Amino acid sequence: MENRNTAPVGVFDSGVGGLTVAREISRQLPNENIVYFGDTARVPYGSKSQNTIIRFSEQIIRFLKTKEVKAIVIACNTASALALDAVRGEFDVPVMGVVIPGARAAVEATRNRKVGVVGTDATVKSGMYTKIIHSMAPDVTVIEKACPLFVPLVEEGFKDHVVTQEIIEYYLESMRSSDIDAMILGCTHYPLLRSKIREYMGEKIQIVNPAYETAMDLKKLLHEQGMENSGDTERHSIYSFYVSDAAEKFRRFANTVMPFDVPTTNVVNIEEY
Repeated sequence: MENRNTAPVGVFDSGVGGLTVAREISRQLPNENIVYFGDTARVPYGSKSQNTIIRFSEQIIRFLKTKEVKAIVIACNTASALALDAVRGEFDVPVMGVVIPGARAAVEATRNRKVGVVGTDATVKSGMYTKIIHSMAPDVTVIEKACPLFVPLVEEGFKDHVVTQEIIEYYLESMRSSDIDAMILGCTHYPLLRSKIREYMGEKIQIVNPAYETAMDLKKLLHEQGMENSGDTERHSIYSFYVSDAAEKFRRFANTVMPFDVPTTNVVNIEEY
């Protein structure tokens, strides 16, 4: 690896949701270069078995390693839950997911020891947020709620539409009437609905965005390992985007999420890795 300080950070997701994680990394670590991979040909991961998700994650990490990344962020709740432990021991590059940082932030945020989690069907069925929160704080009560329609609403550009408001109320009514005081957005698409969710849930609930917490954990990791990019003022950070299919659709969506214009998106045959 040329210089590991200037080497990029790899970020991957089953599709476009992980862009919210890339966005937080670009905000909190503006000097870092990022290589993003979205597995758009095989999305969604939520309906796949653990073995399949581990295999997909291994292929993507092998691809990212060809880009000489110095660290990898699994910007997908499902893959973080089901594949992180398996791939961690397998590669000589630090790998982190989004679930542990989000769980830890919620445990720190809750005062009354009651936490809500919203996520996809797969994330909620796996119960992983509950497991991880209980491993950190056995006394915390966790209520998990699947909100499967949030993802398509975001991807189809409906986030400011009245129908989205109605679906938020439909899914979150029971959670609003519970007495949780912290809630984890347990899917990387959900931060794009954050202001609407916050409006509905009210001020008494702290909303935890695992994308932000993950960026802060990454910052700490790079600092501890002496790998952060100090950056020189002459040079802008370099972001490159790769997908396994539908590059143009991905690029259009990425332009609505990232704070800059997303350049060309390259298609990779991920099955070769």
